[in-house]
Amino acid sequence: MDTPIRSKDLFDNRNCVFIEHEGMIYALRTTRAGKLILTK
Repeated sequence: MDTPIRSKDLFDNRNCVFIEHEGMIYALRTTRAGKLILTK
C-alpha cells in the first residue's frame, strides 16, 4: 500500500491546487467546512 499524502502538504497553505490528469486540468479545492471538491 502506498503512503497517503497529507492534504496539508498537498495544499501548502493554499485553498486550491490544479491537477493534470490525462490531458485535462482539474481543480481540487478545500471548503470552509474542511471538505474537498474536485472540478474540471
